Amino acid sequence: MFVETLFGYRDRGTFQLYEFVLMPDHVHLLLAPKPSLALERAMQFIKGGYSHRFTKETGPRMEIWERSFTNHRIRDAFDYEKHRSYIRSNPIRARLVKRPQDYPYSSAYPGFSLDEVPQRLKPVA
Repeated sequence: MFVETLFGYRDRGTFQLYEFVLMPDHVHLLLAPKPSLALERAMQFIKGGYSHRFTKETGPRMEIWERSFTNHRIRDAFDYEKHRSYIRSNPIRARLVKRPQDYPYSSAYPGFSLDEVPQRLKPVA
């Protein structure tokens, strides 16, 4: 449900999605909101959209998200790769899988269509 919600907003142009991992107790996202949208608003769409869908489909109303989130502005290609690697290796560190591509709730899993990395963040060959 969360992944469908995430991609639904991405497909509507709310943000560009570069990497993600949904863990049992947290989520990591590497995204860029559209220019006219603040990051806080993009996160509100994601968290609120998922909460609404979860409540609608499961019935019981409960607190799902913490009120805030932590963000980091990617500075360069090295910083991008560091965060990309961190996101992809999260399921390994949690001992859920042995390889990133084996975790089905991650951008490392085959078949997810992600946005192209901005040119200024691509590694220099």
